Amino acid sequence: MKFKLIFLCLTATAVDFINADVYLHSPRGSNNRLNEKSANRRNANRAFDSQNNNRGGYNVGDKTDKAAKNEGDQYNMEFFQSGPNHRGEGNEGKSFLTIEWTNQHGCGGNEDNDPHKLNCNLVLQYMCEDDVSNPGKYNIRNGIVTNTQDYNNQNHISKSQKETRKNNNVKDNRVMQEPWEWYDKCDKRQRNKGLFTADQKLRGESSKHTRQNPGGTRYGYECPEERDYYPYWHPTDWKDIAVLVHDKKLCDYYQTESSNLKPKGECMEKYGDGFYKHASKYNQNSTCVEGGGEWFEFHNYLEEGPAQHKTKKDCEAASTKDTPLVWGIPYKSTSLDSTKEHKKKCLVALDKPHCELAPWSRDNHLGNGRDGVPLNYTWVLPQYSKNQRCVFRIRYNISTDDYDPFNTNSSHNQNLAALVISPVQQNELVDIGAAQTPLRLAINTAQYGRTFQDRSHVFKLKTRPASQIRDTDTIYNLNVRGKRGNIVQTYPAVEYDFIPNRLTLMENEMVHIQWTGSNTHNNGNPAGDGQAGDAGEGTEGTDRNNIVEVLDPIDNYPVPFENSTMFSGARLVWSTSAQTKDLNDVAVSLASAGYYSCLTGCNNSPKQKKPTLNNLLNNAPASYQGMVLQFAKGKYHYICSRNNNFSNRSQKGMITVVKSP
Repeated sequence: MKFKLIFLCLTATAVDFINADVYLHSPRGSNNRLNEKSANRRNANRAFDSQNNNRGGYNVGDKTDKAAKNEGDQYNMEFFQSGPNHRGEGNEGKSFLTIEWTNQHGCGGNEDNDPHKLNCNLVLQYMCEDDVSNPGKYNIRNGIVTNTQDYNNQNHISKSQKETRKNNNVKDNRVMQEPWEWYDKCDKRQRNKGLFTADQKLRGESSKHTRQNPGGTRYGYECPEERDYYPYWHPTDWKDIAVLVHDKKLCDYYQTESSNLKPKGECMEKYGDGFYKHASKYNQNSTCVEGGGEWFEFHNYLEEGPAQHKTKKDCEAASTKDTPLVWGIPYKSTSLDSTKEHKKKCLVALDKPHCELAPWSRDNHLGNGRDGVPLNYTWVLPQYSKNQRCVFRIRYNISTDDYDPFNTNSSHNQNLAALVISPVQQNELVDIGAAQTPLRLAINTAQYGRTFQDRSHVFKLKTRPASQIRDTDTIYNLNVRGKRGNIVQTYPAVEYDFIPNRLTLMENEMVHIQWTGSNTHNNGNPAGDGQAGDAGEGTEGTDRNNIVEVLDPIDNYPVPFENSTMFSGARLVWSTSAQTKDLNDVAVSLASAGYYSCLTGCNNSPKQKKPTLNNLLNNAPASYQGMVLQFAKGKYHYICSRNNNFSNRSQKGMITVVKSP
């Protein structure tokens, strides 16, 4: 086991990967922001270690035209899950979500005929739990204050003591992504001693101490060792979507070692009452058993399989291409100590992560990729039997060839007593023979081979309403990225745009339109190393969007509704408002950002009467809960009337619908 553990760590160093940043734009990345009116985030330790610039990120969305005062006032984007046959080759039953980001120090282009200056890998993952009507203090949430969750390092001799400590640590008004147990086991478990740490002096023996985080600084309930290395050698709640690599030869390894497919081991000890502990100091099979624990192989999984599959034979017999099943012990970090025994169950298996070459982007240029197209990946959303609360994360890992990350391990760590010199040194002095004085290199060995990260706010994966959206229907999600301000004020975030802003689909396929925005994107002081301000139309700090049709992408004036072609042949499939019934209502709803849900017959009673919509959408909601439409064959152009500020910024989109085969 020791050799196997070291081997995994060695190969993981290739993506443990210099000073860079990564920012998620769709779904909106938080970069540890919540609702700040400042350009700088308030707390870089709030939920996770991004190692990004303090200015990046977007505020959590607000449901109305007022800043959220509680979590019920926040808007969580809601995407319909894919159907049960979404694993097939075609589009049938799939729900597509465009992931978009920018990364600072380049990626892709590492072929012999297209060399780049670094090795880059991008890891896309998500984490979900069942969505409940009244989430408790231990559920995934955004929180309403920017404080980091509490944690005190104590041991306990019973399950009740552990629960008391957990309850005292966790605050119900703060962000929750990884559960409390996840960090507590990280704090207790021995770190992997097979890893390359160069000449860094790690100030602790637990897995919260890594080369990138030698002091063991805490960020939410994230485990630094799991954050820095991929694929991780212990169980994790994070599920793999895709790995985008600098060399496709790596794909077989990453897919094989992904916890989507391969069970991961963890040591389980017991309290005196017979319940399993959630944490152990042992990180290997041999030392675990020697210390009186049991070593279990846990499966990451989609959800538990049908109840009738109670034996391994039943489970394996029921497995199909569309519903692959696996027999094993399920992993869920919040419930590992809730039982006195771990039973094997039939589980719905995860897909292997997609693997392809990382998209090319220019070094030291935080912007679009080749051909002016933003860096993106199209995610086929999974399917669950229940609604889910989820978080998405992207990790950007970079290294150089100054040392071989796949064949450099703990035996290469600086050890002067044993005459071992690390292949890279902190701010090393080098003699190139051109002068009597050596030259100093700008090298920080804690960052030489480095991981950056961004995460979304909470979003939901919803089951399909069977009476309106069939299991076989294909859905494309059309959203809005960006925030209030000009390019200098928002940077390294971006200005408004539709995502995707060019969408091509068949006439039997559907488009789910929704967006979210904040009422506190003032980008005020402190502004850090950028410019404060929120240039734009309407009330300061407010995000507002809508959709109105134009005849041509060079036009900036909407067409009168009676001349509209975009909605004349469309079909309303689903809407959040029961009052939106026909295509006139659809056009009014989209144009008013949901302020009006229909053209006539609603909002006219004394109780429902609304003030007139402000012509800059100031009193419209910041988020639009959306509708699903099926468009007729044709090409349609549209704009946002407020943010399409001629000569300053353009917010336009195009939908092309082709004939179904």
